[in-house]
Amino acid sequence: MTRKQKKILIRIAVSAVLLIGAVLIPYEGVWRFLLFLPAYFVIGWDVLWKALRNIAHGQVFDENFLMALATMGAFCTGFFGEGEYPEAVFVMLFYQVGELFQSYAVGKSRKSISALMDIRPDYANVEQDGQLVQVDPEEVAVGDVITIKAGEKVPLDGVVLDGTSMVNTSALTGESVPRQVQPGDDVISGCVNQNGLLRVRVTKAFGESTVSKILDLVENASSKKARAENFITRFARYYTPAVVLCAVALAVIPPLFVGGWAGWVEKALIFLVVSCPCALVISVPLSFFGGIGGASRQGILVKGGNYLEVLADTEIVVFDKTGTLTEGVFNVTAIHPEAYSESGLLELAVLAESYSDHPISRSLKEAYGKELDTARVAQVEELSGRGVRAQIDGKTVCAGNDKLMEEIGVKWHPCHRVGTTVHVAVDGVYIGHIVISDQVKEDAKAAVSALKAQGVKKTVMLTGDAKAVGESVAKDLGLDEVYTQLLPADKVEKVEGLLREKSGKGKLAFVGDGINDAPVLSRADIGIAMGALGSDAAIEAADIVLMDDKPSKIAKAMEISKRTLRIVRQNIVFALGVKLLVLVLTPFGLSNMWEAVFADVGVTVIAIINASRALQVGKK
Repeated sequence: MTRKQKKILIRIAVSAVLLIGAVLIPYEGVWRFLLFLPAYFVIGWDVLWKALRNIAHGQVFDENFLMALATMGAFCTGFFGEGEYPEAVFVMLFYQVGELFQSYAVGKSRKSISALMDIRPDYANVEQDGQLVQVDPEEVAVGDVITIKAGEKVPLDGVVLDGTSMVNTSALTGESVPRQVQPGDDVISGCVNQNGLLRVRVTKAFGESTVSKILDLVENASSKKARAENFITRFARYYTPAVVLCAVALAVIPPLFVGGWAGWVEKALIFLVVSCPCALVISVPLSFFGGIGGASRQGILVKGGNYLEVLADTEIVVFDKTGTLTEGVFNVTAIHPEAYSESGLLELAVLAESYSDHPISRSLKEAYGKELDTARVAQVEELSGRGVRAQIDGKTVCAGNDKLMEEIGVKWHPCHRVGTTVHVAVDGVYIGHIVISDQVKEDAKAAVSALKAQGVKKTVMLTGDAKAVGESVAKDLGLDEVYTQLLPADKVEKVEGLLREKSGKGKLAFVGDGINDAPVLSRADIGIAMGALGSDAAIEAADIVLMDDKPSKIAKAMEISKRTLRIVRQNIVFALGVKLLVLVLTPFGLSNMWEAVFADVGVTVIAIINASRALQVGKK
């Protein structure tokens, strides 16, 4: 419990004791007023002060003004007529109980977010003149060498130079199983070095590091409000002055015709207490805040309540293939030469791809396993979505897919092996092909099934890979549609076509690895970046970032969003329903101040307790 919460609790206890004492002492008139006054001011002085301060700043119509006006009015009617002192004190007392519940619930939600914020590193150990010096991570430059001891946070992104260790990524991914790193491996900021000593060369400045981008994302999540939050904000802006005017009218107009001023003023005060909108103003943002915090515990970073709301209405999910549904780790599984040896075919393909960092290029280099003589290579030309063209030993070598072969007029033939086929031609003559295979992720099939269980109507895969490969993966995973051999521009076109297919309320989500899918991520209703651990492009382009490479997290994110939205709707319907009922009964004298207290503060407490359930949505 925080210091502020303890103070509120003490004030509630003291005021309750004073209230009981005032009720038990049998005084009337001015003495009765003086008995209840201390109990009222102990519990309500801060509300009165906030109301006066806000009026001075031009912010008249808020919940503090309503509570102050209603309770002070009850005291005045008690002083000049029949006593309303206990009701006035109890309204303020119950209101502070609601504030205590709100503070506790918001505190728990912030705590779930702050657990993620603990990834911020405090220092970095920099090597200077053979000594380790602790400096602020922001002072470390790219290329500096830092040392990370066992138990310390990784302060900056970099490459391991020396040492082997297990690195805990749970703060970023929600997964408890650590991963091993060794020389040559990338490490990202925010992880914890568990058991070894690592020397790391920094590859990104702190402002561009993974931890900095994630912290910025989380800190700004609350600024992007959902439609329901914006509605409540607008609603309260017009609703509060409207009910004050209605209360004034209720207090003034009927007595002009039927008399009984005191009774109508009391009804107006009841009307004011009932109409306070704090149940909605507090519980709706709290629900979204809790949902975002719960998602972060699962390694799902949602950039705002608006994206959580959109995700709940998703009916079409479109996947990229490589790195999303498959591991993105390619291995050469077959070499089929024509008029060349296997080693000669592989050597030409590797030389042609020597300047590319594409996963296919990396797999070819790994299979070759020798030092490359890049001096033999000249005039390298990357052909988007098709392959590469290069001059090798004075000959024109083209390596790529069937589209490239057709473009240069070379006759090729398909391979019976399922996988990505790299065709190779020298001076316009076909010399064979190499087959590279990618492995489907363990939970990809279960992820597709889970999405359909969440109400997704259609699952689609877009890939630049060969038709046989794409269709084979789609069939294994149970996808509804697959489009193959697509260039980046083709993917955008397909997504735009699918956007026209969905219903009016339904949304389309695109799931990609975030590295070269930025145009499609931004075109979809909601972009989800997969396998985003350390990917700058993913964090920038996507609306939701999954901090590991498990597609099953998408269904979990949808479950969290739907449960959060369900809690929001429950609170809106319940709060407005109870308030409307009591407001209608009040002019007819069928409700009293105690019922007004329940319709305001009681409803608020129930709504806050219900909203607090959103804090549990991310727990396993």
